[in-house]
Order: sequence, then C-alpha cells, then structure tokens
Amino acid sequence: MSRYYSTRTSSPPLITLYDAPGNTPQPWAPNIWRIRFVLNYKRLRYQTVWIEFPDVEARMRSIGAPPSSTRTDGRPIYTLPVIVDPTRNPMKPEIISNTNYIAEYLEAAYPARPVFPEGSRAMQTLFVHYVQDVFAKPLLPIMLPLSHQQLQLRRGQPGAHPAAYLSDPQREQAWQAAKEQFDFLAMILDKNASDGDG
Repeated sequence: MSRYYSTRTSSPPLITLYDAPGNTPQPWAPNIWRIRFVLNYKRLRYQTVWIEFPDVEARMRSIGAPPSSTRTDGRPIYTLPVIVDPTRNPMKPEIISNTNYIAEYLEAAYPARPVFPEGSRAMQTLFVHYVQDVFAKPLLPIMLPLSHQQLQLRRGQPGAHPAAYLSDPQREQAWQAAKEQFDFLAMILDKNASDGDG
C-alpha cells in the first residue's frame, strides 16, 4: 500500500508539493513558485507540505525522491521543489525532483492547458538554464543573503560564511554583476521589437 494514499480515503488523492517556509505566510522561493504556477495554471489539485531547509535531504530520502542534482564529486544534492503525484497510480506515485523535470512531467502528464507553446520547449529549456545559472546567481547573495549562504554551506561550496551579510562594497559589486545580466537580457529581448512581437 502506498504511504501517500489509502483505499479508505474518501476523497481522490492530491499532488503533494514540497516547499520551504519563509519569514512570511506567502511562498517565496522562485523555483518553487514556478511549479506552483504550473499547477495553478493547469488547475491541478494539490497540497503543500512545508519542509525546513535543514530537513530537506533526510525527508526527501525518506520518501524516495531522486536527488535534484549531484556535486562534482558525485554526491547527491537534495533540494526543493519535489512533487509526489499519486493521482494516476495511487499504489505507485510518481516522485519527481528538479524544477525542470517537474515542469516537463506536469506538461506531459496533464497536457490540457499547455504551458509550453508548441515548438518552444528547447528554447524555453535554454532560457531557464540561462535564468538559473547566469541571470539569478548574482542576485542570490543580495536578495536572500542568509538562505543563500546556508545553501552554499549545505552544498560544501567554498567562501560560505554562516550569518555573514555582504559588506557595502560586496553588495555594490553583486548589484553591478546583476545589472550586467539584466542589460544583456534586455538587449536580447529588444531584438523582438523588429519582429513585431515585442
């Protein structure tokens, strides 16, 4: 019997979205908001389970979630979001991690109200890669200083110091790096103006 659904349950099973609580009642993590948007847009029924950052790895291992990615030395990294979907097979629910994989799974499993316009998936994947790996990284130490450092510490990244805020020069340098990425993105998007799509 699945740990997520019992035949004695009167209501149909829900998708479970694992999210990280913030300092306000509102969800805050951009990657998780992306999945929340897809779920809402597709009008899928789901519930949220809140997991504190220090508990993510143990909890994800306990439900059998695959790692979100791996470190350079091969050790697994467990992050949020993760979804558990028992709606198609309550006895063997789908457990998916990694924002991109979750979005692609939801699009394939629930094709009504598509999120990816036809023929755009490759371009969207490239764009998401750019936003996550190039565009957003300079913003992390500015927007989420403590959470960003906690994630660095959990991942064993060098240069992470717990509870250390950026100095004024470091903050200015981080904003400049972010601005350069915004400027580059604006230049790319401006190319649409001549196509009549912008």
